[in-house]
Amino acid sequence: MPTPYQTIISLEPGIRSGKPIIRGMRITVYDVLSYLAAGMTPQDILDDFPYLTAEDIQACLSYAADRERHLLVAHA
Repeated sequence: MPTPYQTIISLEPGIRSGKPIIRGMRITVYDVLSYLAAGMTPQDILDDFPYLTAEDIQACLSYAADRERHLLVAHA
């Protein structure tokens, strides 16, 4: 990915309750990941949301992968 996801994904308390958002817009990483999980293709998402870019979608995936890498599982 040419642009690090950190330049695309941000956390802003006043937007969508501080959830990770794309380029300051009101669409969250969760929204994009949910669309992909529901079976939408990246092109479907781009068609439905023309203000998003393929790089935005890739940033969401990179963010999720990085977050998963840092996930700590505690066993009781």
